Amino acid sequence: MKIDHLLSDTAILGELGTRVARRRLDLQLTQAALAEQAGVAKRTVERVEAGASAQLLSLIRIFRVLELLPGLEQLLPEAGPRPMELLQLKGKQRQRASSKPAAGADEPWSWDDDA
Repeated sequence: MKIDHLLSDTAILGELGTRVARRRLDLQLTQAALAEQAGVAKRTVERVEAGASAQLLSLIRIFRVLELLPGLEQLLPEAGPRPMELLQLKGKQRQRASSKPAAGADEPWSWDDDA
């Protein structure tokens, strides 16, 4: 199953759990062995593979044992400032997001009863 924005959160958790289980089996690990090597409870591994939510730290530990950490780099690559942003900010990095005015913010508000 392809993971995309159309899937529900529950479906994505289920697919991730299936992929973790598949990787564990490919590496010839039992749930107990994975849990011991990752430093988490066997129940945590069971829950992840069943598609239940888990703490991010537990997932990182499991991914480390399953040699899946490089995939996290692809998931969320290190972001650097864009070249134009560097010019505008004079080499400094942005510290806060700026709020953008809502569409039509320069027009006076009305109930739209005139239409």
